[in-house]
This record gives sequence, structure tokens and C-alpha cells, in this order.
Amino acid sequence: MTRTRRLAAAYIALAAAVAVLFALNLFWGSVSLAPGAVLTALLGKGGDALAGNIILQLRLPRAVMAALLGAALSAAGYLLQTFFANPIAGPFVMGVSSGAKLAVALTMVVFLDRGMLTSSATMIAAAFAGAMASMAFVLAVARRVQRMSILVICGVMIGYICSAITDIVVAFAQDSNIVNLHNWSQGSFSGVTWANVQAAALVVLPALAASFLLSKPMAAYQMGEAYARSVGVNVKPFSVALVLLSSLLAACVTAFAGPISFVGIAVPHLVKQLLGSAKPLYVLPGCCLGGAAFCLFCDLLARSLFAPTELSISSVTAVFGAPVVIWLLVRRNSEREGA
Repeated sequence: MTRTRRLAAAYIALAAAVAVLFALNLFWGSVSLAPGAVLTALLGKGGDALAGNIILQLRLPRAVMAALLGAALSAAGYLLQTFFANPIAGPFVMGVSSGAKLAVALTMVVFLDRGMLTSSATMIAAAFAGAMASMAFVLAVARRVQRMSILVICGVMIGYICSAITDIVVAFAQDSNIVNLHNWSQGSFSGVTWANVQAAALVVLPALAASFLLSKPMAAYQMGEAYARSVGVNVKPFSVALVLLSSLLAACVTAFAGPISFVGIAVPHLVKQLLGSAKPLYVLPGCCLGGAAFCLFCDLLARSLFAPTELSISSVTAVFGAPVVIWLLVRRNSEREGA
């Protein structure tokens, strides 16, 4: 199979997976709906009012958000892996998601305790500030250590510290706010509204477009900073752009769905294996499709496996994502020993 045919087949498979899983998310749930009822609701031809509300106000915005944020999280992971030249770098592992989680939790507690509602813009801004604070610490450590293993461990420790502080914040929140904060802090797409989808799209889509425009300098950067400079890449502004875009994408995910683990690490590697290429021009679109499919699949299991009880999305993504990371580490170790 030629490179072009393999890429085309991979993109078609990923797009088909997204389409099928998106449809399944509309059909399946604690209340089973017939395909006819779903189509009637989507086409706006009347029918059962209850079924229409379930589809249009609950399942459809949730599915759109899962696909959108899945794409964002996967792309953020790929950007961080490129920046740090580390295959297990990702928003969750490097502490970026945990920093965003802490900032959002503090903002929610302050606003809710005063009887105020938090807007989408406020949540995104708080998450971005928290993500950038965590990233700044990781970058400061990166300047002092050369071994990537130590940097990753520091990122994990930052994540634990932020998560512990978040748990303390949740514990001292008012009783009426604890349930909402606890559910959000575990990671979930439940309760998503069309206003949330619109706000997330206004951030995620331009950020993904900007990431795609950086594909060519990213390909050069993967060959090393010296090579990137030799072909005309201004490394410092480029590095800043990677950090800002990855933090913004991860922050947007955390603001609306809480911290979601392993998507940013596992999906880029699975996509590269499927495509048979590591070129950013090919991998980034694949990451968007793969991340959307992965989150749609995990969210379907989270809300349907033990319905009406709903699992946290991070619990499901960890079950499927962690084995990929283990396989990746074992393979890299085998390659080093073989060399």
C-alpha cells in the first residue's frame, strides 16, 4: 500500500469511527431511543416532545462537546510531545490540566459562595491562568535539569499537589456546591449546554487552526533546534506559540469537562501508528479525529455501562489509555536495549 493510500484509508477509518460513535451517543443512554425518534428530533418534525428534549438539549450538545474537547486534548498532547521531545508528555502528566483544575475550582468556590454564576469566559480564563502557572513551573525545572524523566516526575508531582489542594478546596465548599464541584473535578461531559459548546468552539477551533499552520516549523523542530534554526525557524517565538496553544487547548477542556487523563498521551501515538507517519501535517488532523472518536467512545461507556449511574470520563479514558502508555514505555526500553 502506498503512503497516499494508507493515509487516505486511515483518515476515512477515523472519520467513519467519529460518525458511528457520534450516532451511537445519540441513540444509547439510560433512556433508549429508536433511530426514527432520533431522526425526527434532529429534523425538527415534531414527534415525541420528551425524546426531542433528550436529543436536542442533552445528548446532542454533549456529543458535540465530547468530540470537540477530545480533538483539543489530543492536539494539546501532540504539541507538548513535540515541544518537550518526550513521547509521554501530555496535559495531564505535565501537570497542566491539574493547574487548570485548581484555578477553576477556586474560581467556582469564590463565585458560588457569593451566589454568583460563573460565565464560560471566566472559567476559560481561570483555567488558562492555572495551566500557564503550572507550565511556567515545569519550564523553570526544565532549565535546571537535562533528563526528561526528572522533568516528567516533576510534572506528575505538580499534578498531585494541585489535585490535593483542589480536594481541600472542595471539602470546605458549601454543602450545596460540593456535588457539582466533585463531579466536575472527576471529569465529566454531563450538564453541557449549547452556550458551553459555542464558547468552547470559539476557543478550540481557532487554536486548532493555528496549530495546523505551525505544521511546517514543527516538522523542522522535531529534527532539533539547531536544524530548525538552519532552515529559518525563529525558535523562541515558535516555542512560545506551542506552549500557549497547548495550554489554551488543555485549559478549555478542563474548564468545561474537568481533568481528563491519558487522551493527550495515548491518542497521538495511536494515530501515528495508524498513519505510518510522524509528520505534523498528517498527524495533527489525525489527532483531531482520533481524539474525537476516543472521547466519544469513552463517554458512551461512562454514561451507558452502568446506567443510570454515570462513571467519570477519566476513569474510562485511563482504562484504555494507560495500557498504551505502558506499551510505549516497554517498546522504547526494548529499542534502547536492542541498540
